Amino acid sequence: MLFESADPSIIRSIMQRVLYKAWHRALRAPCPMPLIADFRAEATADEQADMMRYDVERSGDAVRFLITREGARLAAAYGSEHLAPDERTNRYLDDALGRERYERVIASYRACVALKRPTYTVATVQDADGKDVSYERLLLPFGSGDAVEQIVGSFKAISIDGGFKLSNLMGVMATTVPVTTTRAVIDREFVPAPRPSCDDAVELS
Repeated sequence: MLFESADPSIIRSIMQRVLYKAWHRALRAPCPMPLIADFRAEATADEQADMMRYDVERSGDAVRFLITREGARLAAAYGSEHLAPDERTNRYLDDALGRERYERVIASYRACVALKRPTYTVATVQDADGKDVSYERLLLPFGSGDAVEQIVGSFKAISIDGGFKLSNLMGVMATTVPVTTTRAVIDREFVPAPRPSCDDAVELS
C-alpha cells in the first residue's frame, strides 16, 4: 500500500497539528526520531480520550503493537467501551481489533515503523444514521536508537453534517466499511535540533 510523501500541512485537525509540532520539537539530530521522554504535548484530559499509546514488540521479522493506553472515545468508536479501563490495555492491537479490522489499519503502523516518520490517514465511514464521518489517524514514532520503540496515536472523528453517533463507528457492527482516502508519511520540512548522542538518558519529570 503506497503512502504519499507530505509535509505537515496535510493534517486537518488543529489538535493533531499541535501534537505533530510537539513531536517535531522533541526531534534531535542525528537521531531519526525523538525519545518518548522528550515529548511534551499539552494534551488535556478531553484530548487524551482520542489518543492511544503502544509499545512496539519484535520477534524476528514479526512486529506487534501492545496497547498501553486507550482513550475513552476510541473505546466507544471501536465498540469496546463495555470493557473496564484496565482491560483495554496490555493487549495486542491485532487481538483487540480482530483479523479483518486489523488488516484495514496495519499498513499505517508498519509504514510508521519502517520509515520512522509520522503517518497520517483519513478514512470515510458512515455512522448508524448514515451520516458521513471522516476518521483521521496520526501515528507518531519514538525510539532511542534506529528502531521504533513506542507509538503515540491520535484519532479524530469529524462530520461536516454536525453531530454523529460515535458508538461502534469503527467496530465489528459498524454500518459501513471505512474507505481510506488519504495515506501519507510526513517526511518533509524536517529540521531537527542537534543532540550529542542518541543514547542520552532523559529522566521523566
